This record gives sequence, structure tokens and C-alpha cells, in this order.
Amino acid sequence: MNSFNATDAGRVTSTGETRSPSARRPEMFTWQGIHEPRLEQVRLLLSSDQRLRASGRLVAAGPEEQFNASFEVSVGESGQVNRLLLRTATVLEERQCSLSRTEDGAWLVDHGQGSKRETFNDALDVDVQFAVLFNAIPIRRLGLHREPGEHALPVVRVSLPDLAVKAVTQTYKTVSVGDEVSVVRFKSGGFEQNIKVDPNGLVVEYPLISKRI
Repeated sequence: MNSFNATDAGRVTSTGETRSPSARRPEMFTWQGIHEPRLEQVRLLLSSDQRLRASGRLVAAGPEEQFNASFEVSVGESGQVNRLLLRTATVLEERQCSLSRTEDGAWLVDHGQGSKRETFNDALDVDVQFAVLFNAIPIRRLGLHREPGEHALPVVRVSLPDLAVKAVTQTYKTVSVGDEVSVVRFKSGGFEQNIKVDPNGLVVEYPLISKRI
């Protein structure tokens, strides 16, 4: 398990990164695909509230999927995604996409040709295909790793590597709460799986998809 230690209030790091009193030091997390040759690595900065900042990369090297993707995501103090930047590359092309949530709850989606305003059913969360970091966002916001709950959520889903964006409904339900590992059941369409998460709500193991190494 990875641990987090609080930093001093208002401290400026050697990289010029200012940390708030609730900020904790950055950590690196890596997940390995279970059935596919896929690797996800993320530099993550959590706060003691629901804020989260992360930059990461996902590499897929299977016979049916060969691409890499990079992303940066910012989550606000109330647990909603504020901004997501994504880039993908295949042997044939490179793509990019940005999603920004406005103050009135709409989304601005830009694939490099100007932004388009969307509502996405008032979604607060974003899910990026294959990237298990994004499961932590609704789990942390709703506290499902700490107290039992069940929520059907509108979610902005981004597929890889084409960066197609659409609104979907995903359900998260607490199965068990533990000191070291909690279990949250994820459902989307006809797919269901029990996800193991740590005390920070981060994925430890996502059966059929990936596990933390």
C-alpha cells in the first residue's frame, strides 16, 4: 500500500508547486492489465478533502489495441471534475481532447477545432476507458469506501484511443467497508464487477481489467 504524509501549510515545493494546508505529498501509482498487456502510471496529488490532481499515461500493447494515452485531470474540493486534458497516439494518428466544467454545470468539449457546449445530464464525473484512476473520483466524492451507499450516476465517458465522448449511466454500490480494503460494485450497461479500493478510495484491484503493482 502507498501512504501519504501531510506537508506544511502553504509550503512551496522544489518544483514550484504550492500546497494548501490540506495537501499531501505526490505519489506515483502503477496499474498493470490483468488479461491485456496494458500499463497505467499516474502521478497523483490528493488532499485531505476531495480534491485531486493527477497526470498519467496509459500504454496498450496488445495485438488488438496498440496505442498510448496521456492525461491530466483536476478535481475540485467538492469532488467534481473541473478539467480533463487527453492525448492519444496510434501508429496512424494523434488526437487530443479537453473537457472543462463551467460554473453553471455545463461542459465544454474541444477536440482541437473549437469548444462545443454539452450538458451530459449534469454529470460531475468523467470515466476514461481502461484508466482505473477515474473510478476513484466518484467513490471518493460519495465516500463509498467509508460508508455504505449506492448511486446511479450520469458520467461523461471518453473512449480510447478515439477520444469519443458521450454521457452514460454508471452505478456504484458499497459491498463492504474495511480498514485496509473496501469493495465497491461497479455497473455500466451489462457489465458488473467488484472493485477493491484502499482507504483513499484508489483502486487496488479491478478484476478482468487491472491491478495495482
